[in-house]
Amino acid sequence: MKEFKTISLATQVFEKLEEDIITGVYPRGEILTELKLVEQLGVSRTPIREALRRLEQERLIAESGKGSVVLGITMEDLVDIMDIRQRIEGLAAYYATRNLTDEGREKLQHISELQDFYYDKQDIDNLRKMDDKFHDAIYQLCDRPVLRDTLIPLHRKSQRYRRISIEDKNRLGNSIQEHKAIYNAIISGDAELAAKLITEHIARAKQNMIERCYHNG
Repeated sequence: MKEFKTISLATQVFEKLEEDIITGVYPRGEILTELKLVEQLGVSRTPIREALRRLEQERLIAESGKGSVVLGITMEDLVDIMDIRQRIEGLAAYYATRNLTDEGREKLQHISELQDFYYDKQDIDNLRKMDDKFHDAIYQLCDRPVLRDTLIPLHRKSQRYRRISIEDKNRLGNSIQEHKAIYNAIISGDAELAAKLITEHIARAKQNMIERCYHNG
């Protein structure tokens, strides 16, 4: 964990374990113990104990008496996450449009251009990153802390399923076009259209995730 420098060690451990749980490195049902994590991560028990406490608060793990059992994100969780996003992400896009600054416009333009660049190269790994950046930018630009703080963890928790979805080339191409339409609505100042388009985008993404997961299952 040598790359961890700028934030507290407990936060770094939490973020590492959160990502590993969400992406399936630690599958549902696996038992995590402090001793096991000390050996794996090379840090002391104190930051691990704090990280496990936060993971339990996020309902990603639960105390079992023998250690912390991994709960992860189930399909039912995914449906709830996407339903919530579908209902409130439009508000974030609406306010991002209303509150758009020149700096925000440049940020969205940069993400849009990179997205096109990586799509031409069919660079899936970087397209996943651009998907994260696009939505995170809207959450930040909306300048509504409650919306931002609600949507960021929900978007992060759907990460594993979004990765499965983005492997569908048809969905990937459609998603890029949907992002482009949302971007154009935001920079043109049409807040109502931006809200409508991102709500439809989330609905399509949810349907594709569910279909892909059942197909893979």
